Amino acid sequence: MKNQIPYGRHSIDQADIDAVVSVLKSDFLTQGPLVPLFEKMVCEYVGVRNGIAVNSATSALHLACLALNVGPGDIVWTSPISFVASSNCALYCGADVDFVDIDPVSYNLSVDALSLKLERAKLENKLPKVVIPVHFSGQSCDMEKIFALSKEYGFRIIEDASHAIGSTYKNHKVGSCKFSDITVFSFHPVKIITTGEGGMCTTSDDELANTIYRLRSHGITRNPKEMTEPPDGPWYYQQIDLGYNYRMNDLQAALGVSQLKRLDSIVQRRQEIKNYYDKILIDVPLILPKQMEYNHSSLHLYVIQVKEKEMLADRKVVFERLREGGILVNVHYIPIYRQPYYQKKYSFLPSSFPNAESYYNQCISLPIYPELTNEDMDRVKETLITPIGHQVLF
Repeated sequence: MKNQIPYGRHSIDQADIDAVVSVLKSDFLTQGPLVPLFEKMVCEYVGVRNGIAVNSATSALHLACLALNVGPGDIVWTSPISFVASSNCALYCGADVDFVDIDPVSYNLSVDALSLKLERAKLENKLPKVVIPVHFSGQSCDMEKIFALSKEYGFRIIEDASHAIGSTYKNHKVGSCKFSDITVFSFHPVKIITTGEGGMCTTSDDELANTIYRLRSHGITRNPKEMTEPPDGPWYYQQIDLGYNYRMNDLQAALGVSQLKRLDSIVQRRQEIKNYYDKILIDVPLILPKQMEYNHSSLHLYVIQVKEKEMLADRKVVFERLREGGILVNVHYIPIYRQPYYQKKYSFLPSSFPNAESYYNQCISLPIYPELTNEDMDRVKETLITPIGHQVLF
């Protein structure tokens, strides 16, 4: 059998390895100088004042909700086409969750659907406290329009940019928080850059940043200005919130610092891969991903939709054909409202989200990562159009 081609893969070079080994030989494996350095470098890259590194994007989403005082009685809205962490973060805080249908072209949260849902929610006195737009596959949502709606209806915004470090929206780097309160990044191994596991919150609001910093590490402060009484001495600390151990360690941060230096070249390579796919798949009965004119995507995913009638096969058959051929494609994502936990808790109707349903029934994520070659992509196409043991279809 031919070598397998995964849908995504980390990109590690010798400089990355050397950076981690250097930390292993240093005095600090955690709570040393590398985490603040990584935070500073990300802030400088995206153009924001505060960055708080944590052990996962899931933790970052949770802390972002807590910093915005999400709690029981509140409602948080997000996209159904995302990983479950995008909505679970609100449930962790005791809030309720609802979803906004996606745009059929960008696959991001639909601004039109959001506007209509807000109008109805205002009449029912059920407006969301927070909306979490998800920058699916690295392509930014139309944040300026969402921000305008936030001012009209009074909700806060957390950008779930887990897919999108290195992306640009209207000449602003995603993460600058130009049109949001907090942005969340992921550094999971299949994302644009990696720290092994890890995430980060960015914000231009110093008070939000300070809250997230404190909650990241048990709710403890060493700042005398935040204490309820003068410190007993230089060793003194106080727990003033119920926080968590969501810290990133220096091994992870060292890898992040090294990877960040290659971020632009990694995004450029992903753009080259997209362009080659676009060229070789143009004659195959698929819907290829569209890039909106207002953004430059970091392209975490390359998602096709299968035109089943023209392909003479449904999505499942095409998916299995690729897997059998060693192309380890995936599906991003099963709509969150379909998950048994959400069905039991809320009984969402799939018919309420027609665009998400149509997308889910046809989508497949093809391989995309920096080391993917043109020969690999040619093999993806060949496998895509050739049923195992049969002739080429097109």
